Amino acid sequence: MHGHAHGHPHAHDHAHGHVHAEPGDKRYIIAIALNLSFVIVEAAAGFWANSTALLSDAAHNLSDVLGLALAGGAAWLAQRAASTRRTYGFSKATVLAALANALVLVAASGGLLFEASRRLFAPEETAPLIVMAVAAAGVFINGATALLFLKGRKHDVNVRGAFLHMLADAGVSAAVIVAGALMWMTGAAWIDPAVSIAVVLFILWGTWGLLRESLDLALDAAPAHIDVAAVRSFLEAQPGVVAVHDLHVWAMSATKPALTAHLERPAGGDDAFLAAIAEGARTRFGIGHVTVQIERARREDCVDC
Repeated sequence: MHGHAHGHPHAHDHAHGHVHAEPGDKRYIIAIALNLSFVIVEAAAGFWANSTALLSDAAHNLSDVLGLALAGGAAWLAQRAASTRRTYGFSKATVLAALANALVLVAASGGLLFEASRRLFAPEETAPLIVMAVAAAGVFINGATALLFLKGRKHDVNVRGAFLHMLADAGVSAAVIVAGALMWMTGAAWIDPAVSIAVVLFILWGTWGLLRESLDLALDAAPAHIDVAAVRSFLEAQPGVVAVHDLHVWAMSATKPALTAHLERPAGGDDAFLAAIAEGARTRFGIGHVTVQIERARREDCVDC
């Protein structure tokens, strides 16, 4: 992070703080390669075993490959420098990718729910041993991929989206193993779709939080982990500040919160005052991009104020 302050004649003082993007994340490339390979194997096994469960799971995994591609592409775009037109660069792409991931997972779950419901009333014969073997491979592949995204999932909604995708897939594959074993022991074909419906409902329940958070970030809402009231109190407590208004907190990317505010301070502001605000916002709230406008008195021409 680096901070700088400007004082302009007939203008206001500004303080800025920036957090630079992290290097490219190769986890997405590894995850895409592993899961795309498994999709091909699972689809072939689904046709061989006449298992719609495996085929629908392969379609689900294929949608996750698309989601990973979106997330990885967004992480790459976020490293591109800003331009005279796109002054924020492409950092917002990480938020849009997280939203796309959530929507893709909801859509895929809807397809699985429809297929499982159909099969519940019209069971089809399958080869349970092949289903179990392929599903076991799915648990291993998806579980290993989820572990790749274990680090950083608490602070990056994009990484968390990929983690939830892979964890959900591992759960689906585990449920398919159980269903295959029960069908093999009892011969009851309805078990497969019944377990699939339960798993899909669980996936939808777990995805709701990701969908809501990513949608909020896309709409420039304050990140869930930042208490805006506490930020306001922090700014109001700064020496000499008599009022805070026009306060905005939003996310420039999935990991880069930003803040702008107008501070009424009759004594004006200097570099030390501005630097203290930027440092306090970074250490207390994790806000790395701070723009503060100092006003000696309330501006009458500021409509938004």
